[in-house]
Amino acid sequence: MAVLVQMNFAHHGPWGSEMSDGFRELASTINDEPGFLWKVWIEDQPGELSGGIYVFDSRQHAEAYVAMHRERMAGFGVTAIEVHFFDVNEPLSILNRATLAGC
Repeated sequence: MAVLVQMNFAHHGPWGSEMSDGFRELASTINDEPGFLWKVWIEDQPGELSGGIYVFDSRQHAEAYVAMHRERMAGFGVTAIEVHFFDVNEPLSILNRATLAGC
């Protein structure tokens, strides 16, 4: 069963295209994580929040990624990360155009 992970944390920039340019190398490494299917990068500049919506092929892979990501972010001084795990209702999600290839 696919598992969606939502992570948010305080972020003070860069934003938009500067974020894209600055985090491109980091972003490319996520594709190699076990069980990773996709990520949507999210940013709320007025609220100074950033994060992502991820989908993994299992809860085990999702939890392993979150543990690794928390450690990596701690290295940047970011320790307050809000994380939520959700099981994906695949039949309804597909009906509403979700792309869950590989699940």
